[in-house]
Amino acid sequence: MSQTRYEHATTALLLVDPYNDFLSDGGIAWPRLKDVAEEVGLLDNLRAIHAAARAAGIRIFIVPHHQWEPSDYEGWRHINPTQQAIMKRHSFAKGTWGGEFHPDFVPREGDVVVQQHWGQSGFANTDLDMRLKQHGISHVVIIGLLANSCIESTGRFAMELGYHVTLVRDATAAYSHELMHAAHELNGPTYAHAILDTAALLDALPR
Repeated sequence: MSQTRYEHATTALLLVDPYNDFLSDGGIAWPRLKDVAEEVGLLDNLRAIHAAARAAGIRIFIVPHHQWEPSDYEGWRHINPTQQAIMKRHSFAKGTWGGEFHPDFVPREGDVVVQQHWGQSGFANTDLDMRLKQHGISHVVIIGLLANSCIESTGRFAMELGYHVTLVRDATAAYSHELMHAAHELNGPTYAHAILDTAALLDALPR
């Protein structure tokens, strides 16, 4: 993969599912993520990229999963395995602490919070593509959770829509090392234009 230039006017940071249930001690999913997340330095890397994007004038798009409510999925014909798990665990429940954004990633003025995605892609059945295009975005840097589901699905969809896609190995996590390997070494190279670590991305962002 060739060296990519990230211009502030045409690059967006997509921060996927930055909920307490994923990122905070006490969150529903945190115990399953903790080992991998701490090994890669997930929170520190998310903070560093988040701050660097702001400093560079890169617009931040929050790409949130649907917040669970008790009536969700009633009468649905094809509930996927992730949705079945959410029904059981009540991840990202609306009106709960776990369903709130991690305090370090609460949207600020100028950030874009897109419509919540029901499945795994931040593009499917949301306004993400339209809002990126309205801001003249051609390059997306995708960070957040989970590496092998929402990050991968959002990245693949972005590629299909014609965006330049960057993944960041240590600014995401998954429930196992095997899933991280699949996301970055097996699947990522089939759709991403750049796969970097946080240090390399920070070096490539405009000053």
